[in-house]
Amino acid sequence: MQALVLERKGELSLRDVTITETLGPSDVRIAIHTVGVCGSDVHYYTHGAIGPFVVKAPMVLGHEASGTVIEVGEAVRHLTVGDRVCMEPGIPDLNSRAVREGMYNVDPAVRFWATPPVDGVLRPEVVHPAAFTYRLPDNVSFAEAAMVEPFAVGMQAAVKARIKPGDVAAVIGSGTIGIMIALAALAGGCSRVYVSDFSAGKLAIAGGYDGIVPVDLNTTTLADTIERDTRSWGADIVFEASGSARAFPQLTDVVRPGGAIVLVGLPVDDVQINVNAAIGKEIRIETVFRYANVFDRALALIASGKVDLKPLISATFPFARSIEAFERAAQGLPSDVKLQITL
Repeated sequence: MQALVLERKGELSLRDVTITETLGPSDVRIAIHTVGVCGSDVHYYTHGAIGPFVVKAPMVLGHEASGTVIEVGEAVRHLTVGDRVCMEPGIPDLNSRAVREGMYNVDPAVRFWATPPVDGVLRPEVVHPAAFTYRLPDNVSFAEAAMVEPFAVGMQAAVKARIKPGDVAAVIGSGTIGIMIALAALAGGCSRVYVSDFSAGKLAIAGGYDGIVPVDLNTTTLADTIERDTRSWGADIVFEASGSARAFPQLTDVVRPGGAIVLVGLPVDDVQINVNAAIGKEIRIETVFRYANVFDRALALIASGKVDLKPLISATFPFARSIEAFERAAQGLPSDVKLQITL
C-alpha cells in the first residue's frame, strides 16, 4: 500500500510500504478516510525526535484519523462492516498495572500510532482493536471525527482541572490544543476562558467562539488582564498549552489562591516555576499526557452540537498532496489551526 513515510528528519516521501497486520478476533479493519496533521507529526518531521522518542528508521506518519470499517473480527459485536468510525490511537497492554489503575495513557508499553517505532495511519487501511474504535453518529462528519483525538486532549485537561460551574479559566497558547482545551473547559462548566498568544490570526479564530476572550500578548499581559477582570483574585484554573519556557514563571501570578495549574504543553527547554508562590497560594498542579477514558465523551460532545470544531479546519489536502500539507504545517502560518488529509 502507498503511505506517507518520514524517511528521516526533514525528508518525506509517498511510496509503497509493506505493513503486515493480521485481523484478530477482537479487531476491525478500517479504510482510512481523513487524517489530521498533528503538531507531533510535524515535530518528528522537522526535528526527528520528541523527548525520548527518536525516529531511527522510516515511519508512517498520522494518528488523528477517521474511516470506515471494512472487516470485523469474529468476536466483535458493537461494530459492523460499513460503520463510519474514529479511532483512539494508543493501544495499551491490557494486563498492565496502569490499565488496572485506569491510567492506560501512561502505560509504558502503550503502542501509539506515529510514535517511533510504531507506524501511523497515513495509508489506505489499518487494523485496530474494536475496543478503541468508536462508531460515528450520523451527524458527525469524517473531518470532525478526525479531530476527536486532539479534542480528547482538551477533555483530559478539563477533567484533570476539576472544573466547577462558573469557573474562570485561562489558557496560554492558541494553537490547536489550546483552543481544544478552551472549548472543553467551556463545555465542562467554565463561565469564560481567556486565551493568550502572540498570534493575532489564531486569537481571531479563538475569539470567534462565545465564552472565549482573546488576550493579545503583543499589547498586554495575561496576568494584567486576569487581575483587572477578576478584581485581583485570579483565574480559577490556568492551562499551559504553549510549551514555551517563557510562560512558566508567570503561571503562579495568573492563578487564584487555591486554584489549579494544568500543564499540557511539552516544553523543549528547561522551565522555572515559582514554587514559593505555589506553596503560598496552595496551588494544585496537574499534568496531562494524552488522555484516558474520555474519547467517547469527546465524540458525544461533538455530536451534541455543544462543541463545534469545524471552524478550526483551515485546509484539506488530498492524499497525493500530503507532503505539501506537511510543508505548510511546518511553516506555522498564523491563520492555520488544523490541516487535514483525505484518502
